[in-house]
Order: sequence, then structure tokens, then C-alpha cells
Amino acid sequence: MRIVNLLLLFLFVSCSLLSASVTKKEIAPGVYVLSLGEKEQFTPFELFAAPFDNEKMAQIDCKKLPFALEDIILNKNERGCSIAIPLSDNEQLYGFGLQIGSFKQRGLKKRPLVNDYPLNNLGYTHAPQPFYVSTGGYGILINTPRYTTFHCGSNQLKAKQNAADIKQKEGTTNVEELYKSEERGNYVFVDIPNAEGIEVFVIEGAGIKEVIQRYNLLSGGGCLPPMWGLGLKYRVERDFNEKQVNDMADYFRKNQIPCDVFGLEPGWQTAAYSCSYIWNKDRFPEPAKMMSTLKEKGLRINLWEHAYVHPTSPIHTDIYDYSGDFLVWNGLVPDFTLPEARKVFGDYHSRLIEQGVSGFKLDECDNSNIGSGEATWGFPDMSVFPSGLDGERMHQLFGSLYLKTMDKLYKEKNQRAYQDYRSSGLFMSSVPASLYSDIYGHKDYIQMICNSSFGGLLWSPELRESASKEELFHRLQTVLLSAQALVNAWYLQNPPWLQYDKEKNNKGEFLADAREMEQITKTLVDMRMALIPYLYSAFNRYRQEGIPPFRPLVMDFQNDKKVEDIDDQYMIGDCLMAAPLYTEGNARQVYFPAGTTWYNFYTNEVYEGGREYTIENKLSELPLYVKSGSILPLAEPVQYITPETVFHITCNVYGKNPAPFTLFEDDGETYNYQNGEFNRLILKVEKNGKGKADRKGNFKGKRFSIDKWTFLSTD
Repeated sequence: MRIVNLLLLFLFVSCSLLSASVTKKEIAPGVYVLSLGEKEQFTPFELFAAPFDNEKMAQIDCKKLPFALEDIILNKNERGCSIAIPLSDNEQLYGFGLQIGSFKQRGLKKRPLVNDYPLNNLGYTHAPQPFYVSTGGYGILINTPRYTTFHCGSNQLKAKQNAADIKQKEGTTNVEELYKSEERGNYVFVDIPNAEGIEVFVIEGAGIKEVIQRYNLLSGGGCLPPMWGLGLKYRVERDFNEKQVNDMADYFRKNQIPCDVFGLEPGWQTAAYSCSYIWNKDRFPEPAKMMSTLKEKGLRINLWEHAYVHPTSPIHTDIYDYSGDFLVWNGLVPDFTLPEARKVFGDYHSRLIEQGVSGFKLDECDNSNIGSGEATWGFPDMSVFPSGLDGERMHQLFGSLYLKTMDKLYKEKNQRAYQDYRSSGLFMSSVPASLYSDIYGHKDYIQMICNSSFGGLLWSPELRESASKEELFHRLQTVLLSAQALVNAWYLQNPPWLQYDKEKNNKGEFLADAREMEQITKTLVDMRMALIPYLYSAFNRYRQEGIPPFRPLVMDFQNDKKVEDIDDQYMIGDCLMAAPLYTEGNARQVYFPAGTTWYNFYTNEVYEGGREYTIENKLSELPLYVKSGSILPLAEPVQYITPETVFHITCNVYGKNPAPFTLFEDDGETYNYQNGEFNRLILKVEKNGKGKADRKGNFKGKRFSIDKWTFLSTD
């Protein structure tokens, strides 16, 4: 193997101008960095990685890499930099950020570029990441903001051709056969044009989950949203005024449909494309008073905006010299790498937060669709920013820089936010925010839940309009089984469950069975609220251990080869598996991973692991399944969450000898837990068969009351 790689190295660099030798260092337990050439400014690791805990990272299991670090070939030439990473025959690859159109990535060309429309399976996406993970138990991360292309076992060097390759297409005239995607080689080749130097992070793990843990901890850990952020978020119609917002609040409370956050769309501002960030006093004459009144009703306000500064904005003059040389929608583009730009933008937004704004929706911080000639609103790649960044690199970094700027404002006030944003990248797992998109493919949404977790990202499907009652509730079920439960009625005058047809909704023509639809909605949202303590604790484990709260089956069951292809089922925490319905009909095939038995969340029917079943799911039920050996805490639903909310919990025990479950208990709103103000409430079944809850910690309040235990067993 070493001789073959030395030959490959010679061929790979024979036409190159090799400027320096490769250096190697271990920057954290199980994380190695290979470097060649001149280090670039503004790398994702320098900009976004948070302080990490070496001790925690050292505790994560590893296995021997399937190659030696010296087998990774780094090359610098006149074009830029290129890399070759060995790839074994039996490895499968995942990752590259928020991808759609593909789950397994081996055999594909991936170009993870930022784009406002996630396009096909090439890699254009809201959240591109030059990072992949392998079933071989390692991850490869290219620490660059430059446009990067990966050939994932899809190409081979001429020196590696063999007789089988030559014979492969002999006599073939079938067009589909000739052009189909194939695996052609045992290397991933990476192309980074214009780079003067490059850093390759090699991240070890015992499997995919351990690699992702280590990556997330390298990013500062996973995020912990405020507890209220896990409730329902409802975005009202874009031109609603203060009265309409208050009327909608009364609708939710009157009909007892839980909701914690209202989102206001562009109409709250005097100018939106670009943005003034000034309240439109015709629509909202007293915004601070309105937000105070809504908070008394248990509703917080999230404001839509983007970062392009309108000429009428109060910050336009002060931020002018700290912005790029091209406009977007006639607005300035701040250079958020500069402290001056962050201060001007941040100081103004701090005043909005002091009025009562609980978070922001950071829209259009990606780029106009690079796959379409008509999409021209984004700044060009040739843009120049005061920091020295060009438009290419700024596009890849902009959404993360924008979100970090906004998140810091809340941290300085010791408030947790849970914001929405439309572009991300590497090392962002510690920031409490969820990605969203204007696309609306239901199957795509589910696949994106799975793919996002490979890169420390959170993804929010949306419910908007639908073609039928069945589709609406299938979409709502998926929304409620994701990181942020989001109903986006930005173009609907009325809630979509009263009328799922857009035109009729806006005319006020409700469905004949609107009240039944309303009741089913309440039932489903109530179940999301019952899961809040479970979800909150899964997020805390994400924060501490780096384990994504929503993740594909291949992370947990890597020894089961059948799960390598499954991108429409996923784990929620350690106990629950979701299998959303996204086609016509109320039944689907569900595969249950091997090694354990599973329970239907509603009927308690038992399923054998390693088998597939056809299962019917009612519109009023979430498509959930519980792993045997689990303790699942379920709360009595509440209408909204405050710091005083106490959840009354029933602990459901599935199977014999269940693993203990730890509830994380704190105020749910501040960062005081970082100073030790939290409790761990350990739920366990003792030898006498009775359930017990042990509370330990320094938090003086109480968020959870364990009221009841129920036991289910296959024995």
C-alpha cells in the first residue's frame, strides 16, 4: 500500500510546484491537522470554532484509521491546492452540509457551494460544508472558505487503470449505461482553486456517531435552545398589523392550540428589500407595548430581516465604510469580520432586543441561485470587502458571520435565543439557531433532517399550504418531529388547517370540516408539548457530548447494513425513531433496526428489529416508535412555556432493564447553567421493579414533577 501511494504521490505532484513540506499536528484528542503552503486568513476554524474540552474529546471511542496519515496527499500547484484521500472498497460516505438529492455520497461529484435554492445533488445548498464522514470511522474536513470540489471515489488516475476497467464498457451502446454514475477508484480527490495553502482536518472515531461527536465538541459542543424555543413557532402573514397579530394570538389561546413564538415578516419594517430595521408605525404604532402584551399571553416575537442595509436605515452612514463594494437590493453588505461593522449593526439591534424581540429570522444571507441566469440579487464573487475577503469566500462565510453577530447580542444580555437563518457552514453547532428554506419538497425536508446532522446543523421543515387534508397533516407531523416546530403562514391570512388552499384561505373561505382540522392540529401540537422535557434533555446531551438530537439511523446502528440507505427515518434522542409519511395514503413501510425490539408509540404494538413492516398511521398521531429498554418521560401539555412552568410527567418504561434517563433542569432561558445552576433528574427502575427519580444539582427551582410510572414489557 505504501509503495502504491508513493507512486501515486509522484504522479499526482509531478506537474506541481511543491512549495513546502506537509506538517502534521494533533490539535485535540483524535483530531489531526495536515498543512501545506501558506495558511489562509479567515478560515472557518479561526472564525467560528469555540473553546473545546480536551477531556471530553479524549473520552470518545476511536478505532484505528483505515489508512496512515502519510497516505493523504496534499499538493500545491499553479491552479491552487488539491488533495487525495484513500478510500477503501467497503466504505460509504455522508455529509457535505445541508444536502438534498443524495444521502450516500460515494461515487458522486460534490461541490458544496452556498446557494439560495438547494439544487439537485451537486452540493449547492444553504449550508455547504467541505466535510464528510465515513463508515470507516473517520471524518475529513477541509478548513477553507473557498469553493471546493470533491470527487468521491468517482474518478481515477490513468496509472491506476486495470484490465477490468478497460473491459468494462466494451461493446456497450446503451446511453444510460455509458453515462451512469459509478465508483471508479479508491480515492477522494479534492480541488481547491486559488488557494495558497490548505489545512486538512482528520477526525477519528469508532464510527460515524463518534466522529460527529468529536467534530461538534471541536465546535464548542452542541447548542441548547431556550425551552420555549422548542414549542410551536407561527409566522403570521407578511403584512399583518398590530391588531391582526393580537387577534391571531387570541385565536390560539381561545382554541387552546399551544404556541410560544410569533414571527413577523417583512411588513414590520418601513423598508425590507433592503432593510431599514425601523418599525412601520402605521402597522405597529407601539411595538414595545404590543410585545409586552403578547408576552403576558405567553407569546414571544421573532422579527424577519436580512443584513442588506437600506439607505434610509439609521445605521447606513456608520456602516458604509465597513461594507463591500457591491450593493444588494440597493443596500450595503456589512463585512461582519470587522469589529466596527459588528458594533454598528449590533448596537442598533440591541435596542430592538431591549424592546422585547426574542430572536430574528436572518433571511437571504446565502446567495441568489447560481444555477439560474435570472437570479442576480446576490453580490458577485468578484466583490471586495474591507477585510480583504472577496465575494466567493464571503458568500461561504456570510450567514455564519451574521448569525454569530446576532447571537452575541443575546449572550451579552444573558438571554438564550433560538433564531432562524438561511445560510451556515462549518463549526456552528454551538449556536442556537435552525436553518430553513423556501423549497417545499416533503421528502427533501426529511432527507435534510438526516443530512444536516452530519455537520452539526439543525434543520426546520415548514408547513405552509397543502393540496389535501392528508398532505397537510403529514407535513405537520414532520414539522413537529424536527428541531424547530415551524408553521410559516407568511402568505396566508388564516391558519392553514382552517383552509389548506392558498387562494381560498386568503379569501376567508374555510373548509367544511375546519373545526375537525383544528382539533387534530391541537392534538398533534399537544403531543409536541408532551415531548418538550425529552427534547430539551436530548439537546443538553448535544451540548455536552456532541450527539445530535435528530440524526439518521446509520449513526446509531452502523453494524446494520440495511440502514446505510435509509434517509426517511431518523432517531430523536436515544429512545425515539420517527418515520414520517410523505406520500399518498396513511401507511408506509418502516424498517426497524436490528439488535432490539421496538414499540408503537400509540398502540404499544411490538416490532422485531431487523425487519420491515407496513404500518398505518392516523392523521392525529405522530409516526413515532420507541426502542425497547427505554424510559420515556412524557409531560402533560401546556399552552406555552415560561420560567415558572412545571411539567407534570409520566414515565413510560419499555422492556426489561431499561437504561436510566437524565432530565436536564434549569431556568430554561439564561446561560446560568454555565455557572452550575442546573439539576440532573435521573430516572431509573430499581431492582424491586419500581421507578425512582433522583434530583441532584444547584438549581433552586423546579421544572419537572414526576407524577406517574407505567410499565410495558415484551416478556
